[in-house]
Amino acid sequence: MQIIIGSDHAGYELKKDIKRLLEKKGWLVKDAGAHSPEPVDYPDIAEIVAREVLSSEDTLGILVCGTGMGMAIAANKVPGIRAAVCTSVYAASMAREHNDANILSIGARVTDAGLAGEIVKTFLQTPFQGGRHARRVDKIKALESRFHR
Repeated sequence: MQIIIGSDHAGYELKKDIKRLLEKKGWLVKDAGAHSPEPVDYPDIAEIVAREVLSSEDTLGILVCGTGMGMAIAANKVPGIRAAVCTSVYAASMAREHNDANILSIGARVTDAGLAGEIVKTFLQTPFQGGRHARRVDKIKALESRFHR
């Protein structure tokens, strides 16, 4: 499993913490930027991460900005992406189990590093349950296809 991680300037420090945690745990991590605390536009980073996630079924993404919302909104404009803003371990588990989320979005201004680490670990270690949830994810994909032509 490969992880592609990206942040804007507001999420830069938390992204570095998350990247260190993942590498320490042995995950293969690719950094899409930002590469400094200098201002960047979050939609640009969200697009890079979304494209990488779609390039391989064995890739999940992590986005970090101030609240997690801007990154998730931008990433969710890319067909095939299901980015979830998670503020708790439970939300991260449900995003994967029920929604087959392929990108986790976290807010650096609203989530401390310790909780962020637990959210990330849960997101990456939780499999999609399938079953009745697969039917619902298929409906999301069908809805998406009606608007993205």
